[in-house]
Amino acid sequence: MSTDNHLATLNIAAIQMVSTPDIQFNLETASGFISQAAKGGAQLAVLPEYFCLMGLKDTDKVRARERYRHGPIQERLCAIAKENNIYLIAGTIPLEASDPQKVLNTTLVFDPQGQNIGRYDKIHLFDFQTENERYQESETIEAGNVPGLLNINIDGQEWVLGLSICYDLRFPELYRALGQVDCHVIPAAFTYTTGKDHWEILLRARAIENQCYVLASAQGGTHLNQRRTWGHSMLIDPWGEVLADLPEGEGFISGVLCKDKLNDVRSTLPALAHRKL
Repeated sequence: MSTDNHLATLNIAAIQMVSTPDIQFNLETASGFISQAAKGGAQLAVLPEYFCLMGLKDTDKVRARERYRHGPIQERLCAIAKENNIYLIAGTIPLEASDPQKVLNTTLVFDPQGQNIGRYDKIHLFDFQTENERYQESETIEAGNVPGLLNINIDGQEWVLGLSICYDLRFPELYRALGQVDCHVIPAAFTYTTGKDHWEILLRARAIENQCYVLASAQGGTHLNQRRTWGHSMLIDPWGEVLADLPEGEGFISGVLCKDKLNDVRSTLPALAHRKL
């Protein structure tokens, strides 16, 4: 395939789930959707945050933690990527942290041969409380400190992807620090409360200000722990247009990243070249 930008496209999919406390059930659900997406032509698929475990208690993920590059969750993800000959950005899984009472909330990336080629540990932790809701990620999660950037080569074409997770979306300085990318990939489990008011606005803002695609894979429903997530997995283009949206429930969206579109937006309105700070 030519590396000419006129032919440079990447077929992608974002999986939406309503994950449960059963890790094996969640892995099989994820595997089924990834298989469907791959059969539909997807070259890269993304899973949502907490796809493998939405526990009844926050401490459930601490008991399920794995050592990096070891453990049944990671082994299954390797196999899924290889079985489907697909790049897999595997939402988040709990990995061992320096504090034994906590985990790292980590995105791992696998190539079509099942090799782990990327990692990002969530930096910003969601602590949120109202009269009816309480989320304290900092009680069970240890924050990462290194921004996530991924370079992949498909059919001779380089693609640069930014990796971030859920609450990171509210911190635009992280996206500036990542520099110019083709697409920001964001696994998430936004709450219904915050999602209905802010999710789409923030996703479109990140696309517009960074003149890139944004692909967000979400949790989308009421879980067995009675938490309700917002859903609306989305693909957004560099002009801020929503190209695909799955409002609620399980399934996936698919679409195409196009180098031509990136170049058109950046040449028509060269805002990235006009930056002063």
